[in-house]
Amino acid sequence: MADSDNEYPTVLGPDAKFKGQLEFEKGVRLLGKFEGEITSGGQLLIADGASLSGDVKADSIRIDGNVKGNLDAGAKVQLTASAKVEGDVQAQRLEVAEGAVLVGHCMVGVNGQASKPAADVKPGVGQSAAPQAKPKGNVTPVGAKR
Repeated sequence: MADSDNEYPTVLGPDAKFKGQLEFEKGVRLLGKFEGEITSGGQLLIADGASLSGDVKADSIRIDGNVKGNLDAGAKVQLTASAKVEGDVQAQRLEVAEGAVLVGHCMVGVNGQASKPAADVKPGVGQSAAPQAKPKGNVTPVGAKR
């Protein structure tokens, strides 16, 4: 067995289309299409070419494909270069590769809480202590309540 088979013992093939609720304990690799809700204490991989429409709550989530929905990870969300996500992300750690697309709000840190509010961050090299311009449009600043 390959390492990915050990990490993701359950595979939903590229020709599979599912609707509903999915719960699992270990890991699932989605190669097809899924619409609904996914809940797990394990790992979820949305492969390149796969799509998910719905919310996910899992320990670790890796996105190579397309997601329209909210992601809530106890440990980590990883967006690879081919990932396209429309939805909010909450995780202890967030990894975003160059080329990934993320449209939504992010909360990253312990228990999904930002580790330090933006107002408390002190400027470093190349950063300005001057207040930043307020964003225009439908943008919520980090730490602001929606």
